[in-house]
Amino acid sequence: MDPASDWKEKNKSIRVLRAAEKDRYGVIAAIAYNIEHILGFVKAAEVAQSPIIIQFFPWAVTYSSGLLIRAAADAISHSSMRDHIVLHMDHAQDYDLIKQSAGQLPFDSIMVDMSHYEKEENLSKTRELVAYCQQRGIATEAEPGRIEGGEDGVVDTAELEGSKTTPEEVDDFIATGVDALAPAFGNMHGEYDARTGPRLDFQRLHQIREKVNRRVSIALHGTNGFSPALLEKCIAEGCTKINVNRIVLDNYYAHLRQHAATLTHTQLMEEGTQKVVDLTVRWMGICGSAGKARLTSESSSQHL
Repeated sequence: MDPASDWKEKNKSIRVLRAAEKDRYGVIAAIAYNIEHILGFVKAAEVAQSPIIIQFFPWAVTYSSGLLIRAAADAISHSSMRDHIVLHMDHAQDYDLIKQSAGQLPFDSIMVDMSHYEKEENLSKTRELVAYCQQRGIATEAEPGRIEGGEDGVVDTAELEGSKTTPEEVDDFIATGVDALAPAFGNMHGEYDARTGPRLDFQRLHQIREKVNRRVSIALHGTNGFSPALLEKCIAEGCTKINVNRIVLDNYYAHLRQHAATLTHTQLMEEGTQKVVDLTVRWMGICGSAGKARLTSESSSQHL
């Protein structure tokens, strides 16, 4: 299968992240687990006039036989922000599942995460899977080094030794053809030590950014518990794809815990969805993406 020669210009994931790099803001890339999250993230994009990346762990593909992903694609297609809402699979670590998803599901981008292998095998498998995705017009992301920890819905690599990304690894991974890199610079999946919080190596991130030199996008992973100031600093250092999980869902889970026994099921769902909307809109403002989708649409219409 040969993709159109201009597939990268048409790919939503690449277009959204290139715009973010140009204007120096971050795009929320939020993990969805259910229909409330999907609807909440789409509505947040509409309210804030902001781009967003809706992400699923591979768990969602196997659990629902792809139904959640197709539901998200349908919700996106009916949104006024459809040109600015990206559908992404995060931390895809199973070779066969990546091929199945790239061939059968409407993802705009897939994280080809072979970081549980040693570097050379990581590179080899990444190169092969990137080519497979590109043949189908799907953008890709990879993880040089290894980000520690795990989250609900993604394979936990806690038993493997974490390794920070070196500037030298950047060229090796860009050579695989990926469109985004998720560097390890002290960030981790899951929860940080409550006593110290995140301890990020910004000098390393700066070196990585210099080495990348705008050839690919930089994805920030491991943001649970981040303060607005810390997230803003990461964006200032070139991170444009901002992976989030708990920070946009905390209020949703608090709502469930507090009201599950007192509200009807439909009320619980509707109010829970609104909690997702409100908190996501807040972080879109922090990341600087609020209003950017509207401005992009206006700019595009002026050139028609």
